[in-house]
Amino acid sequence: QVQLVESGGGLVQPGGSLRLSCAASGSFFSINAMGWYRQTPGKQRELVAAITSGLSTNYADSVKGRFTISRDNAKNTMYLQMNSLQPEDTAVYYCNAAIQLSRWRSITDHWGQGTQVTVSS
Repeated sequence: QVQLVESGGGLVQPGGSLRLSCAASGSFFSINAMGWYRQTPGKQRELVAAITSGLSTNYADSVKGRFTISRDNAKNTMYLQMNSLQPEDTAVYYCNAAIQLSRWRSITDHWGQGTQVTVSS
């Protein structure tokens, strides 16, 4: 009943920029906190940036100053603006959201399918 779809990934040169989007669709009551995670082979999935329903943000030290997380609650969409990209940023980026599916349900965790970001010359 709820789906998270990421878009905007791709191949970019070092120093370049990408803007990721995560759109929620389907039936749900509300979206609470949202976040972007990334994962590379052999590494644990790590939080890149998170944003609460009140627009409070949190960033991993490795991306602070380069990435900006935002959300448009009216569009049920979250964004990640990635600037000054480095090869170390190469990973599959996943959208995560805490969603209340209905007014009678508890909040549950949901994941998108992931989108590949590759930073290479």
